[in-house]
Amino acid sequence: MNTTTNTVLITGGSAGIGLEIAKLLAATGNTVIITGRDQVRLDKALTQLNGATGILSDVSKEADVEALVAILTRDFPALNLVINNAGRALLYNIADSEGAFDIAQDEMLTNYLAVIRLNEKLLPVLKAQPEAAIVNVSSVVAFVPGSLATYSASKAALHSYTQSLRVALSRSSSVKVFELMPPLVDTEFSAPINGSTGIAPSVVAQDFVEALANDTYEIRVGNTQTIYELYLQSPDTALQVMQPAA
Repeated sequence: MNTTTNTVLITGGSAGIGLEIAKLLAATGNTVIITGRDQVRLDKALTQLNGATGILSDVSKEADVEALVAILTRDFPALNLVINNAGRALLYNIADSEGAFDIAQDEMLTNYLAVIRLNEKLLPVLKAQPEAAIVNVSSVVAFVPGSLATYSASKAALHSYTQSLRVALSRSSSVKVFELMPPLVDTEFSAPINGSTGIAPSVVAQDFVEALANDTYEIRVGNTQTIYELYLQSPDTALQVMQPAA
């Protein structure tokens, strides 16, 4: 996949991994559009991105998605790279917690169902381009669940969907489908689960861009590759490794 002269949408691009990817792509000749749910954070992010466009939008809200797609279709008809990065994660104990359904519903809508909705609405635009791609950002927990139980389940669902979408689009179009699978990353998003011990989001962004250029469709960053290999050898051992210390 070409990594320059693209028109790129990055959901959740105002912080963390999304912002670092936006920085790299904006600096290498791409037209970058980022979305976020907080206008102040979005405006701050745009000061770090030369020539990027910011759109206030929540991927979990149908009206916001409809408005976003209308703007993209009108103002960015050359859109050819969609990076579904927006995410939602809540830390709680599924064995002893009220509200588990509501939390899981929130996470599943943002991390999984919202991705399907946005992809569905943007695929006609992507299919019209000479080269195009969708990138779904999942996680190491797509393979082995960690401390965020229902977040892990939502990313496992996203992983399965991504594989199916890749196969389906390879049969009917030239749209490529990538999956970015970070390990624990040092961001505000991961702070509740000791994110400060994780890798820098800039490392994830750099690995992503290199994998995109090489058409590496499953991008297992850092120790995600190690956990993946351990999972293939011994699922039980991998599960224990991923659990937080008692």
